[in-house]
Amino acid sequence: MATAFRIAVLPGDGIGREVMPPALEVLDVVSAKYDLTFEKVAFDWGTDYYFQHGRMMPEDAIEQLRPLDAILLGAIGHPKVQDNVTLNGLLLPIRRAFDQFACERPAKLYAGVRSPLADKAAGSIDMVVVRENTEGEYSQIGGFLYRDFPDEVAIQTSVFTRKGCERIIRHAFELARRRNGKKRVASITKSNAQGYSMVLWDRCFAAVSEEFPDIETESLLVDAAAMNFVRRPESFDVVVGSNLFGDILSDLSAMLTGSMGLAPSSNLDPTGKGPSMFEPVHGSAPDIAGQGVANPLAMILSVWMMLDFLGAPEAARDVEAAVAAVLAKGEALPADLGGNAGTAAVAAAVLAELA
Repeated sequence: MATAFRIAVLPGDGIGREVMPPALEVLDVVSAKYDLTFEKVAFDWGTDYYFQHGRMMPEDAIEQLRPLDAILLGAIGHPKVQDNVTLNGLLLPIRRAFDQFACERPAKLYAGVRSPLADKAAGSIDMVVVRENTEGEYSQIGGFLYRDFPDEVAIQTSVFTRKGCERIIRHAFELARRRNGKKRVASITKSNAQGYSMVLWDRCFAAVSEEFPDIETESLLVDAAAMNFVRRPESFDVVVGSNLFGDILSDLSAMLTGSMGLAPSSNLDPTGKGPSMFEPVHGSAPDIAGQGVANPLAMILSVWMMLDFLGAPEAARDVEAAVAAVLAKGEALPADLGGNAGTAAVAAAVLAELA
């Protein structure tokens, strides 16, 4: 009997609507190969919905998503809507409502892809940035005083809890144990300047690391980490950071391994109480939307991460292997990877490898 899943499909905005269909085709192929069934429940939320209704998604959106097994998200963002509106209107409410506290963003240098760093061999860079996803610097606590006057004041408060720090750090250590990597965890901090939030983070990292004596550790100030991502990217395995630091460093790691077009991500509730969400890191890219040139590989790799999380590891490996084969052959590369293949051609090459 086939294993059945119900998946929320949110294409969203811009190129999200272009990269989602290839990802769903990939899902159809692996479902047939591995006796899986996926009921795809489509939602038209995003900025088009915002223009019609004045909000990014309906009031009962969370309740509509709650019974589903996972969420596939294309991209959110529109040049006519401020990013804080789109972020706080859709992404953050979903992450917080389902306690998707662990954001994993892998970055691997595949064969056939050139790093902007000189002389980096395929496979030499293979890391995962684990980002705390529900508190920290993105807690949206604060306000304005004397708004629009010369003496205007803005207060933005970060929230760091022992529970939040410990659980994301522990998740990073557990991931390091599961990966076929270097069994290393690097903690990203800034406790020399942030004497409360980051000092708590450092203490939590020290305490949790004692539970994992088999895992090598290092603690890096975020500026030093950025430098070392460039200077010695091969040394990193699992990198754990706060909401802000993880967000920034995961973009850097994506570019070190070739392109944002190869960067998938997962927003996880590891307990499985609610659905987890899987999305490419690249955003809606309005400058190329509608041209048929968007790279669909990050969206397809997000399917890889979703399948693995849902307990279909063989299907997941098949999807990643198909992407890796297309990249290694170099015959259907999108523009961001130095080729001239459009979205449809790249997707067709992946589907051919899967078949």
